[in-house]
Formats: sequence, structure tokens, C-alpha cells
Amino acid sequence: MSVIISPITESLQNFLGQKDYSKIVVLADTNTKKFCYPFIKDSLPKHTLITVKDGEEYKNLTTCEQIWSAMTADELDRHALMINLGGGVIGDMGGFCAATYKRGIDFIQIPTTLLAQVDASVGGKLGIDFQGLKNHLGVFTLPKAVLIDPNFLGTLSGREKRSGFAEIIKHCLIQDGAKWDEIRRKDLNQQDFPDLIAHSVEIKKKVVEQDPTEKGLRKILNFGHTLGHAIETYFLDKGKKRLLHGEAIATGMLCESYISFERKLINEQTLAQIEEFIFSVYGKASMTADDFEAIIRHTQQDKKNKGKEIRFSLINGAGSCLYDIAVSKGEMKRALEYYVN
Repeated sequence: MSVIISPITESLQNFLGQKDYSKIVVLADTNTKKFCYPFIKDSLPKHTLITVKDGEEYKNLTTCEQIWSAMTADELDRHALMINLGGGVIGDMGGFCAATYKRGIDFIQIPTTLLAQVDASVGGKLGIDFQGLKNHLGVFTLPKAVLIDPNFLGTLSGREKRSGFAEIIKHCLIQDGAKWDEIRRKDLNQQDFPDLIAHSVEIKKKVVEQDPTEKGLRKILNFGHTLGHAIETYFLDKGKKRLLHGEAIATGMLCESYISFERKLINEQTLAQIEEFIFSVYGKASMTADDFEAIIRHTQQDKKNKGKEIRFSLINGAGSCLYDIAVSKGEMKRALEYYVN
């Protein structure tokens, strides 16, 4: 898997110059069509633009049908290329549509959000939400390339940038304690994002290459995601209480750090540092004890589970992570109580 961090016009022209595709289709959402498509339009040969609605709520089979229908109407054959221009939703869903259209055509990811640049676009995990369950349907298929241009971050809101930063925190906590110590001493606006993007990509790439289909080591990338995904899913239809992915993962990381603390995998000082930093960047999600039962119930659909065991990835000191750890509902409840109190 080729991951290139450089100005997008240069990397895109270099990639296409080495290929001979029968047709090219660009998938964008309403936001990336407006703010990001102008960055690449003039670097592309003749192509078709498919636009879908923006938002996690449209990452479903209905939107996939629209995409597949447009691909079919454009008479794409198996020698065509799909370019996914957008954040995690476009990368996940566009890759899924490309990987299943005529049993698979080539696709590349051009991630335009910080979240997608440091996490979602790298690793070949593709999928959509189904019946309210996040990423419930999907496949593992690697893109032909991931083309990252930090200049796209200028198109983001402050909230979107903050959301993506959660995955950077995660990568530091699971693999690089020294980097964690560095970032926690700076405010969000003081962070060196080009450096952190390269750092996160290198960590994820290294882990994925060792375990492409998440049979073992790759599960460490799910730290913060068992409770985080459950929290995100629970709040999806809660209007103003709804959380962006990174906001939910930040919440999940603090809760799961508490479980690590209870199990004596981290000390009180490390827990306090994680709590202080996450609350300083994200504030506190609007959660109460009335929400706990439903959130915990959502963890029963987590993809790391085995039988009735709900399995977590937990940090083992800052910079190291264990996986396949069965966690009880009681532990989850205490972690959520710790967070809200």
C-alpha cells in the first residue's frame, strides 16, 4: 500500500501517469465537491463526478445503491478507477462500493479530513453502517494509493480538526509514549500537524502490514473504540447531543483508560494525565447514568467480540497496548461512571 504525503496535484499526476485506466470516476460529498474538488479537477483527465449527501447518516446501503447505479450508468468496466475524495465516510463507503462493483475495481483514497488522513484512509478497512450499527457491513481491500495533502486541513472547521486529533492521541498512547508526552504538553493549536500526520500514518501502516485482516496485533488500533463506537452509535439520533467520531473515541479512550487503571495496567498519574488532556481538548460529553445501559448494550455488536465475551484493547502503560481482553459489564459501567463524575 502506497501512502504519499505531498501536494495533491503532484502526487495525483504522478500516480495517473503510471496507469492506463479505461475510465475515472470521482466520488465526493456535497462539502468536498464544493471545497476540495477544485483542488484536483484540473489535474484529472476526462472523468465523471458522483456526489452524495454529506454525513454519517448517509453511510448506508441506500447511498451505495445510488453510487453503484451511477457507476453502472457510466458503463465502468473492471479497468476503471474510483477516486474517493473526502473524509472517513467517503473513504469507507467509496472503497466498499469499488471493492464490490464487478467484484472489484481499483480505487485510491484522497482523504480531506484530519481523521481520514491519520486513520480511516490507511489500512484497507471499508464498510457501511447497517440497521444503526457502525461499520457492520464491510470488507478488507487495500487502495492502490493513499494521497495525503495537509493543505486540505484548511477546509475544515475547528470541530472537525479536533475530532481527527483523537486518532493521533490514540496512536501515541498505543505505540509511542514519548510522542504522547510531547503532544499532551501543547494546546491543540500548537500541534505540528504535518509531523503528526506522518507519525500516525507510519504507526498505522506498520501495524497493518503485520496484520492486514485484524487477526491479532491490528486490534490495538481499536483502543478507545469499543466504548467509543457504542457511545457514537447511541448518540447518532440524539440531535444536538450527537458526537463526531473523534469526540466519541476521545470519550472512549478515557473510559477505557480507567479500565486499564482498575486492572493495574497504568498508574494513577498516567490516568490523570490522559483525563486532563482529553477534557482540555474535548470538554465533557453530555452523558448521564440513564444512558449507560443502552451504551453497554451496543458493545455487544463490537467486531472484536468472541461469543459472549466483549473484548477490549487496553493500554499497558503509555505507548503500549494489549488486545483481546474480556471486559465485564460491571467494569464498563464503572468506567462510564468515572467519566461522568
